Amino acid sequence: MHRRHLIFVLLGLALVVATPAATGADRPPTAVQNRTLQAYARDTWRSFDMLLYRETGLPADNVSAEGVRSRYTSPTNIGAYMWSTIVARDLGLIKPAEARTRIDRTLATLARIEKHEWSGQYYNWYDPQTGAKLTTWPVDGSSVSPFLSSVDNGWLATALKVVREAVPQLRRDADAILDEMDFGFYYDPQAGLLRGGFWDAAPGGCSTPGNYRGRGPVVYYTCHHYGALNTEPRIASYWGIAREQFPATHYFKMWRTFPNTCDWSWQEMKPEGVTRTYLGVDVYEGHYTYRGMNIVPSWGGSMFEALMVPLFVPEEDWAPRSWGVNHPLYVRAQIEHGLQEAAYGYWGFSPSNNPDGGYREYGVDPIGLEPNGYASDQERTHVDYGFPPCRPGAPPPAAYGRGVVTPHASFLALEYDRAAALANLAKLRRDFEVYGSGGFFDAIDVKTSTVSRFYLALDQGMVMAALGNELRNDRLRDYFTRGEVTQRVRPVIAPEEFTAG
Repeated sequence: MHRRHLIFVLLGLALVVATPAATGADRPPTAVQNRTLQAYARDTWRSFDMLLYRETGLPADNVSAEGVRSRYTSPTNIGAYMWSTIVARDLGLIKPAEARTRIDRTLATLARIEKHEWSGQYYNWYDPQTGAKLTTWPVDGSSVSPFLSSVDNGWLATALKVVREAVPQLRRDADAILDEMDFGFYYDPQAGLLRGGFWDAAPGGCSTPGNYRGRGPVVYYTCHHYGALNTEPRIASYWGIAREQFPATHYFKMWRTFPNTCDWSWQEMKPEGVTRTYLGVDVYEGHYTYRGMNIVPSWGGSMFEALMVPLFVPEEDWAPRSWGVNHPLYVRAQIEHGLQEAAYGYWGFSPSNNPDGGYREYGVDPIGLEPNGYASDQERTHVDYGFPPCRPGAPPPAAYGRGVVTPHASFLALEYDRAAALANLAKLRRDFEVYGSGGFFDAIDVKTSTVSRFYLALDQGMVMAALGNELRNDRLRDYFTRGEVTQRVRPVIAPEEFTAG
């Protein structure tokens, strides 16, 4: 290991074992931290100008360092641009009139582009230059079956709720779109869970015909549900509960872990836990144990699965015995994996661009339910803990390979360990050519120093949201949770007690 890396590993160990007060996450940023965060926000906002097609007010999915924009975008990307515009306004990076003009153009495009008539939901891919629904993939000319995603529409609805609260002049336009968005179309009442989404025409491959709302023609649902709680689709769950589009019991139908019986021995490791009852639903409050920490896992072990939702919902405050325990531990697990277990010298693992090309999921395998979960390195190094006595484990890996770190993961950690997050970002910026005119590039192979020199609307949107909360006292959370979200979601999640700790 290089000497400079060893020094920072030791520094990271000190940060990991620090008390919450020592991390400074529960205090306002210091003057020095404030200047650093403001500079990151200023530069990150510049990437949205690079991403934006001004004629439609829609961002591209990604843009290269040289300014080449993609010709596809999604509801999540559009939402990320709108909430980032509000953050830029609140931080004084643009004037209120400019923010209104920008968002007004985006809303006008959303009002005219094609969507599913009966649910008010948007398709997954559009041409950002024209707003046309994509049926041909612009990268390679392959066919696209138009799909409507519960999670992507959840993030668009989140942004629209932020707009209606933050920009009163545009409330009517935002409400006109929001009021047509019915997430009940995804809700399977028999399972009590949301489907991943649906096609409005029969696709190739697996699908399940039906129509949970009984309005309009048959649609073709994904064969899978979103069953794991600690994943990003719970934003759609919160919104549907807030709008009373499906019952609050849905929240307790999702898995904390899968059961600890041999029927479920395919999962990452054998959980431990107890069963408790909420709203008449028996919930197995399971956890995984990783490096002495009891954690409710995500699906793949990545940062954005667990920590994108609390950019908008103060889960750790509303549910201190569940999310209030789990979120800080999840961050600590990511730090310990990067600095100790894998010894990369850096941490922060989440889906991002692949420095070798394309896009890939990255994470910390042991804190994900999926047995071949998101690995932290290019070699896809996994750990098999086994599931005694049903399935034997395997020896731990002798070493990890080319770790891939994405800066947005550190920004997601700001709420829980600001000192460690800022230290990690500073090391990345010092040791690699990872910073451009639009802020941090998307991902770094920390062994070869290969950098993916792209900005992604989703990842930059997470960065802007985190910075807006840090610098303006959780203002983005306040916009989203006003009214029905606080009234209907907070009482649901507040009583739960995880077995994390």
